[in-house]
Amino acid sequence: MTPFALLLWIAAALLVQLAVLGAMAFWRQWRAYQALRQRSASQGMAPDLPEGASSPPATQVPALAWAGYRNFRVEGKAQEDASAQVFSFYLTPQDNAPLPEFLPGQFLTFALDVPAAQGGTQALVRCYSLSDAPHPGHYRITVKRAVAPNGSAHPAGLASNYLHDQVEVGDFLRVRAPGGHFHLDSGDAPVVLIGGGIGITPMISMLNGCLQQQPGRELWLFYGVRQHAELVMSAHLQAMALQFPNLHLHLCLSDARAKPHADRGDRRVDGAHYHPGRVDIALLRRLLPLKPYHFYVCGPTPMLQSLVPALQDWGVPEGRIHFEAFGPASIARKSAGQGATSRDGGGTALVVRFAKSNTQISWEPSMGTLLDLSQAHGVAVDSGCRAGSCGTCQTVIVSGQVAYLQTPDFDPEPGTCLLCVCTPTTDVTLEA
Repeated sequence: MTPFALLLWIAAALLVQLAVLGAMAFWRQWRAYQALRQRSASQGMAPDLPEGASSPPATQVPALAWAGYRNFRVEGKAQEDASAQVFSFYLTPQDNAPLPEFLPGQFLTFALDVPAAQGGTQALVRCYSLSDAPHPGHYRITVKRAVAPNGSAHPAGLASNYLHDQVEVGDFLRVRAPGGHFHLDSGDAPVVLIGGGIGITPMISMLNGCLQQQPGRELWLFYGVRQHAELVMSAHLQAMALQFPNLHLHLCLSDARAKPHADRGDRRVDGAHYHPGRVDIALLRRLLPLKPYHFYVCGPTPMLQSLVPALQDWGVPEGRIHFEAFGPASIARKSAGQGATSRDGGGTALVVRFAKSNTQISWEPSMGTLLDLSQAHGVAVDSGCRAGSCGTCQTVIVSGQVAYLQTPDFDPEPGTCLLCVCTPTTDVTLEA
């Protein structure tokens, strides 16, 4: 064999080795890519697309979620407080298809057919917070019975009383996929959870989710009710506080008749510290060390109207204050950002036209939201939560502009608005 031929053989061998190594590298990369796609699909995310490829529409339903309403069977119903006013409902999908994970703090939307007083049924749309960490086989909501206030003309809550009195294990409910922007972040900053009354339900979801995924994260839970009998899942909360030393549980009882428990002060009893009075900024400033906390607050409107501005006055950055009000509410932040209301015209009346109803109304700020305006003048608009969560009142804006009183949890489609949480900033025409 000549030297030239030997050189050719050596070069050919090197080329073969390079080809084999390249094929092996390609195979490893391909397997990793396929694994990434499967993992992304299971978590409801889309993998990165090659350059030049078109992305799916923004309104596409995430993997494993569903469009519209889906039937769920009530697999369990459990009392959660000593006064029998709060029950949890465990829900499994009728089709047995996989459930999408949710972010702790999010909610489910229900379409309920409630018996009407005049006969037949009445359609209601209601949103209820998920009250547990994500579980592959079921969802859990926890609902408080809404009773009629003493001396008030307001009736008892139709939806909550229907769920308590008429929905039993084996019944089916129509449910929309989890949603909402109020949820726990996945960072490692210390967290302060503040729940008032039934506003504890998303806090329990956040608590359970965090202890499941980040058991070492620093957690403070402040929970305010009137009396000890109104505490929801108190045994579970105390068991978690005993199990996890990084969880600091503080129960605040505002009713003077709760003195036997409230007088325990800062003593830790069965995993919990008891305090007389409401959850307020003075208590937080006294107990919390100076750290970069994220605050999550959920409860009745008076609690939020007191705490949110007080936290800002204390110096907590706006981006670290997250809140959700139970029921219709508008909580204004001090800055002109999220939660603030802006109107043009310096108080001048604006014209609101409802195109389908052929109705034109002069609107002033005292008239409330566009939904309030429509209902006061007999314009038929479907509505549900009245808090920007369910999306039932979504309406097309033909012309003009609106502003939101608060950032809605439901993301309206482009060119539409949620009438229950917005007001006009110019003359506006709505397709209603």
